[in-house]
Amino acid sequence: MARSLSSVWLIRDSELIARLNPFFEAVLDCHDSRVWFNATRIEVDEDPEMERLRYGAALVCAGLTVLFASSLLLSSGAQARPGMMVAVRSTESPARLQSSTAHVYLFRGLLNVFSLGMDDLAAQLRAAGVATAVANHTQWKSVADEITAKYRAGQRGPIILVGHSLGADAVMSMAEYLGQMGVPVALVVPFDGTSPHAATANVARVLNLYKNDSVRISRGIGFHGELTNFYVRDANVSHFNIDKSAALHSMVIRKIRAIGAAAARPRGHRSPSNLVLPAARTSTNS
Repeated sequence: MARSLSSVWLIRDSELIARLNPFFEAVLDCHDSRVWFNATRIEVDEDPEMERLRYGAALVCAGLTVLFASSLLLSSGAQARPGMMVAVRSTESPARLQSSTAHVYLFRGLLNVFSLGMDDLAAQLRAAGVATAVANHTQWKSVADEITAKYRAGQRGPIILVGHSLGADAVMSMAEYLGQMGVPVALVVPFDGTSPHAATANVARVLNLYKNDSVRISRGIGFHGELTNFYVRDANVSHFNIDKSAALHSMVIRKIRAIGAAAARPRGHRSPSNLVLPAARTSTNS
């Protein structure tokens, strides 16, 4: 009996380690959580019920440690990783923020720990001269209100929303809210959200990158834009690392740069589809 329980707990131990590794690497600068977790591991003894309780307590402690270290990341992230703050901060100087400049808003998922690919993507966009801002998924409404205020003040450049996991859900909700505020959205890019959504009438393009068929994006009422549901076939890509895929980053950057370049053209040389809704089109690779 003890040997069987030990096998089960070893499996759980491995799963926990696999989930904690990205966190320890990003937050505690430790490349293998086993170095830390072995210090808390409880070996099987002759009382399985007591051992189960002890193991549960160890998992709770591990969870609390994750939450505590996450709070440290939030409070010290501004100093440790400039330009990758939780609060929204533009990566461009005010002089470069022209009314026609494309702006990309990226949203992380749970705890700002498991979606750091959004920060990497923001850094690549910044290097390409694109104005970006990174925030937590819980902040989407306040960011949307800021966008609305800027839009009404005359900043009419393309608005692009990108998010991973809960951040992907957030950008779809945010696009719908911006539509209610009368603000158009040039592009929405969800990286494997957690629930299905419908594209709204104010959105010109949706590029949905997903692993789970249940989160495919559908056409909402009045949506006449370009909709692409792109299933990521790579078996090495999962929900937990899809935001870090170099191939997907390249795809998204090309799309964003094309929109930004179109917006930067003299007004008389712009194709109508650059700034308004393109002809209706739906594509999928599945």
